[in-house]
This record gives sequence, structure tokens and C-alpha cells, in this order.
Amino acid sequence: MDEIRPGFVGTAEIIVGTNDTAPRVGSGSIFVLATPVMIGLMEEAALDAVEHLLPDARQSLGTHLDVSHTAATPTGMKVTARAELVKVEGRKLFFNVTARDEVEEIGSGQHQRVVVNAQAFVDRVSKKLR
Repeated sequence: MDEIRPGFVGTAEIIVGTNDTAPRVGSGSIFVLATPVMIGLMEEAALDAVEHLLPDARQSLGTHLDVSHTAATPTGMKVTARAELVKVEGRKLFFNVTARDEVEEIGSGQHQRVVVNAQAFVDRVSKKLR
């Protein structure tokens, strides 16, 4: 965890397809990029920033999002999300996130993740099924 410091940046991008639109994910009726898809792209950018730096058997999990979706993006347009690690508190990672289409910023906010032991997490979740 010592290698993970503020300033790391990750990105993720998609070309908005029909399956990425609000009607397809149940978040509206107009065929524009769905907010849940934008949020997923922001999380993917955060993973890109730090996941490769985590020790073996560790991974980060999203725990909090505070995001605004401020502009619509039609199908066929590229969207790029960017996540910058701005603070590390023990196992907690804090990111500023943005998303832009080919014309403008379409969303921004903050995202938090926590680093966990992957196997211990899976074991804890598996107990719910018993």
C-alpha cells in the first residue's frame, strides 16, 4: 500500500451503444448514455489508477459515490472517464472523478474505495448464502 499515493490517475472509455442507454438499463426513456453506465465507467477509471499497484490478494471495492450527471451523450459518441486519487487514509482511497464526451464534461464528483483482502471478503459474502 506504500506505493499508492495521491496523484495517480486512471482512465476508461466507451463508445456509447444502444445497450448503454437509459431505456436499456431502466433509468429513463430517452436513448442517451445512462447515468449508471457513466458511474460504472468512473469506477473503471478509479480501478485503472490503482488496482495494478495493490499487493497480491488485495483488491479495492467501491464504497461511496457522489456524482452529478450534467449533460446528455447520444449513441455513437465516445465518453472518457478520468479518476484522480486525491487522498489515502489507511485502506480508504478517495478519488475525484469526471466524464467527458467529445464535446463537453458530462459528469463529475467524488468516489471512495476501500482495499480488502479478496479471499476474506469472498468468504464473508459466502456466509450469506448459508
